[in-house]
Amino acid sequence: MKRQESTLIEKVLFKIARQWIAGDTMEDALESARQANAHGMNAILNKLGEHMTSKAQVDQTVSDYLTLVSNLRRSKITGGLSIKPTQVGLAISTIECTSNLDVIIEKALQSQSFVWIDMESSEYTDATFEIYQNLFEKYERLGIVIQANLKRTGNDLDMLLKKGAKIRLVKGAYHENSENAYRTRHAVDENYIKLMNVLFKQGNEFAIATHDSKIIDTAIELAKKHERKFEFQMLKGIRDEIKPILVKSGFAVSEYIPYGTNWLPYSIRRLKERKRNILLLGSSFIHAHRV
Repeated sequence: MKRQESTLIEKVLFKIARQWIAGDTMEDALESARQANAHGMNAILNKLGEHMTSKAQVDQTVSDYLTLVSNLRRSKITGGLSIKPTQVGLAISTIECTSNLDVIIEKALQSQSFVWIDMESSEYTDATFEIYQNLFEKYERLGIVIQANLKRTGNDLDMLLKKGAKIRLVKGAYHENSENAYRTRHAVDENYIKLMNVLFKQGNEFAIATHDSKIIDTAIELAKKHERKFEFQMLKGIRDEIKPILVKSGFAVSEYIPYGTNWLPYSIRRLKERKRNILLLGSSFIHAHRV
């Protein structure tokens, strides 16, 4: 009985998850990327999966990303990749991860594809920053993600800005304890806006990754005061009503497009991230299915 209930829940979640996940295959992701480009947006593709401890599994993921880069170039898709360090070896070793990212980024550069290194739970934060800094010395078209829910991020942002880093600011989707992270929506939003102000004053090339209307409006106001190269980033299928307005207003917008069969852990984390996300997902689902 429990198994039947679990299967039913998965089916319901999958219907919702298809709003922001391109599908199981790379071709599904490429088609979503083509649609994003057709609507004046860049595409950021991510193969779902993380915390891989098997060398064979890691090697297969690296191979898949290399194939994806080739397909982006062949399809003339504007955009790039977003890669979680633990899916390319960080759960094995820092050296393994750095080596694999090096290979992927080198190939991505050949097609002018930008690469983002995603940030995961706080146990990997220091190692991820170390890997990014080492690779950023070699590759200019490389970005790093910082999370507004972590209390340490203000200091991390100062450190990264001094190195000229390219930064994506997110709220943060991983469960953290109260020693490391802000636990209320108000506190996270407050810290996000504080960090965003720093980016507009001191940053050069960065991304505001949010679906939050209040934060988007604040970013638009900051952009009037500070001329900066930045873009808005949003999940595929979420806030589709606001994306064309931003594009028409002259803002750069990118769609984050996950794909693959490992959709369940990612989707559950998205739903748990903030209660407001459930409302946004529901609103976007209804908007997309209006007759």
